[in-house]
Amino acid sequence: MIEAYAVADVRAAEEAAMAGLPEGELMARAAQGLAAVVAARLEERQGMRVVGLVGSGNNGGDALYALADLAERGFAVAAVHTATAHAGGLAAALEAGVALLPADPEADGAERRGLLAEADVVVDGLLGIGGRPGLSEEAAGWVDEIPEDAWVIAVDLPSGADPAGEVVLGDAVFADETVTFGVAKPVHLLPATEPAVGRLTVIDIGLDLARPDASPLPDSRSSRFRGAGAAETENTARPEGGEAAYRPVVERLTFDDVRRLWPVPGASSDKYSRGVVGVVAGTPTYPGAAVLSVLGALGAGPGMVRYLGPPEVQALVHAAAPEAVTAEGRVQAWVCGSGFDPTSRAKGVAEQKHHVQEALASDLPVVVDAGALELLDHRSAPTLLTPHAGELARLLSRLRGEEVTRAEVTSAPLAHAREAAERTGCTVLLKGSHTLVVSADPSRPVRSQADAPAWVGTAGAGDVLGGLLGTLLAAGLDPLDAGALGALVHGVAADRTNPGGPVRISEVARRIPETVAALLRRSGGGWGER
Repeated sequence: MIEAYAVADVRAAEEAAMAGLPEGELMARAAQGLAAVVAARLEERQGMRVVGLVGSGNNGGDALYALADLAERGFAVAAVHTATAHAGGLAAALEAGVALLPADPEADGAERRGLLAEADVVVDGLLGIGGRPGLSEEAAGWVDEIPEDAWVIAVDLPSGADPAGEVVLGDAVFADETVTFGVAKPVHLLPATEPAVGRLTVIDIGLDLARPDASPLPDSRSSRFRGAGAAETENTARPEGGEAAYRPVVERLTFDDVRRLWPVPGASSDKYSRGVVGVVAGTPTYPGAAVLSVLGALGAGPGMVRYLGPPEVQALVHAAAPEAVTAEGRVQAWVCGSGFDPTSRAKGVAEQKHHVQEALASDLPVVVDAGALELLDHRSAPTLLTPHAGELARLLSRLRGEEVTRAEVTSAPLAHAREAAERTGCTVLLKGSHTLVVSADPSRPVRSQADAPAWVGTAGAGDVLGGLLGTLLAAGLDPLDAGALGALVHGVAADRTNPGGPVRISEVARRIPETVAALLRRSGGGWGER
């Protein structure tokens, strides 16, 4: 699992670590790690030229000390820097032979453009985690001059991106790689900002956010890192005691988490202990939603799938999945709403609406999708809402009593998902290029998954996902875990269906069993036997 911590907690942990280390040690660790990454990328690209774009503060200091390290290794290094750049870093860079070019608003910029045009790697050290979203006019001009073929490495975060990961990108660096220190931050995992991050590399600098002290990494400090020009940081109180001092605010499940979370049956398991999923989905107008929901549920390995719907839709479900049961009976979790319009007067819809209302009135776990969202106000039993942006806008409009637009949701997806979770008492899975899973309990971390190819953004994908999620709820998983785990498996199944090309959603459903098996077999970096 990847865990991201709030900026205030990272700053507090850094301050606590610095209190027990030689002066400048933490910056030395960051700079040396950054330099090692830049050197590796230069070697991969058979390049020699590095240019840093350097702003003020410790972020700029990390960049300057790393550039000095690279110059001492024999690379051709230059830095374009602001007047307020880290004084100690500037001195070290000058001593190491870095070509320094201070910002000059009176100059025509030809020298700067010439340096950037020749760069194999550009290091973005303009703004750090203390920065605000967006770039100044001067900084934006520098960024526009970065050549397309240069590998761009952002220091800690892409300059201009919101450190909290909530403000949609405006003027910002779009990096090929971001090198961050100690732990990931929300900016690296949330949908508003992750598109600018590129590859994420986390450098261990000895922070342990489970404890308020630094881990005992060896002292890597040379004298040039001490003292002069270090930017002041906010004085944050050091956490007391040996208990977990900080908690992640964003999490992302990785492939290795599947073995830990997936409900694997044992020798004594039967269809009821594995979970019975009830599906109320599809109408004569949208019969495919029922088929895809049932296939998604079956692919995840339930004990039974029970489908309730109009006879003509039942016939299609049986044709696609003869193991599905189409009679009322015992259910341990419901999947409701895909392909269902509660306002429709079509044959069989009134009965389906009754089944949905009964499911919502029960104490059983429910996945609530599409049309069923219109029948929900608040629920205390385990519930996972699965809207896309437009559906979330309609839900919030009804709950607020005032219009919320799709554009508003897409401009602040996390804030709107949190509002829906708070208003309904339910866990909200907001579908999109990133899948956000937000608990109604504000103390729990947000889950952010980005496992699916863009090709899967097509009709029916949510139907398959809903069925898969129902199986996980029926097996007893918590809605937050079920949402993130289901999104991961659904995304990987889509990718394995036709890597790099178009996918049919019915084929994604059929790929779920083998995807689960491959992830459960997976050890280390491989997929295991096929």
